[in-house]
Amino acid sequence: MRVGAGTRGPGVGGLVVAALLGAFIGCGGRALPVLGGVPPFELTRQDGYAFDSHSLNGRIWVADFIFTHCPGPCPMMSERMRQVETETRDLADVRLVSFTVDPARDTPPVLDAYAKHFLAPPGRWFFLTGEPVRLDHLGLNVFHLNRVDGRLDHSTRFTLIDRKGRIRGYYGFSERDFPSRLLADVRRLEREK
Repeated sequence: MRVGAGTRGPGVGGLVVAALLGAFIGCGGRALPVLGGVPPFELTRQDGYAFDSHSLNGRIWVADFIFTHCPGPCPMMSERMRQVETETRDLADVRLVSFTVDPARDTPPVLDAYAKHFLAPPGRWFFLTGEPVRLDHLGLNVFHLNRVDGRLDHSTRFTLIDRKGRIRGYYGFSERDFPSRLLADVRRLEREK
């Protein structure tokens, strides 16, 4: 056998297979499913200004449902959302949206104080309130998580939405791999540009 014989490398076919395998593994080995879509909506931000969901077009966003006087999981959920905000700060297209399930009490000034408590950056993390019927429609028929009907029962799951307004994942804040799985999926969507 000659010196150097058989050491030319994998050839074109091998390179194509290696590239496809690398792309597959580099994307976590799975494509994120499309689980639904978020239609346009209008609500009110924590600063009292109107919020038009069109401002989220072309952006990746994470949503949850909370209420400010919650004695249970809401403060922990908001702390986790703050962690998501901190760990995605380098991604300019990521936004965070917290919908109230108690619009009667969670007025813009109340939401604003809550947002400041959790160090929510204005223009990046929005706390939204509005007409109960609109919030109920979003919670029940769009995100498929909970009603907004005055009972204050709500899901503790976070929802990941892509740049096209499609729901791509649900993440329970008490799951063992939360928030690492959510953060990995945010970065996966970021690479989908």
